[in-house]
Amino acid sequence: MFSYWLGLLADKNLRAVGDGNPGAFNLWRAAGARFGAAGVVLDFLKGYLPVTLLTDGDGDGLATAAVALAPVAGHIFSPFLHFRGGKGVAVTFGVWSALTDFEVSLAYAVVLAVLAVAFRAAHSGKAPTSEEDALQIVGGMLAVGAYLWLRGLAAAFGWTWCGNALLLAFAHRRELRQWWGKAWCFLKGRV
Repeated sequence: MFSYWLGLLADKNLRAVGDGNPGAFNLWRAAGARFGAAGVVLDFLKGYLPVTLLTDGDGDGLATAAVALAPVAGHIFSPFLHFRGGKGVAVTFGVWSALTDFEVSLAYAVVLAVLAVAFRAAHSGKAPTSEEDALQIVGGMLAVGAYLWLRGLAAAFGWTWCGNALLLAFAHRRELRQWWGKAWCFLKGRV
């Protein structure tokens, strides 16, 4: 957990800051841009390098999916932090950058940017809540699935996408559950 270690180097315990996530974006908030950017780069490389070195780039099959999902799963279930790691977003970008020469990670970034603008517009410029952030991350990955299918890449990358979507949903399960509870109450009140 590079970001967690960088946080300790900056004299910040990321488990005690913000939502307690030991990832790069919480490091950015806690220790500033210099440490945060280093955390983002290191987490990105955690996904990018193994996939680049250990796969042939065709994305076909369970072996490639296993190699691609291992860094994300290792980040989310870090044995260094008693299997309570980060959210896996920067690692996900690294994995998809390696698998598709940045095509899918760029598509994911565009989807997340559009969702961020939409959420800010819906809240009159206020920052989204952690529940809305989780909805953007997981919903954005679902949109990536549609992108893969439209590009004809779904068969080759289907296992990786499915596993990655499930891992992100698991990592954001608390926030998604809170969002669903609020949405359900709102819907019940409208009926």
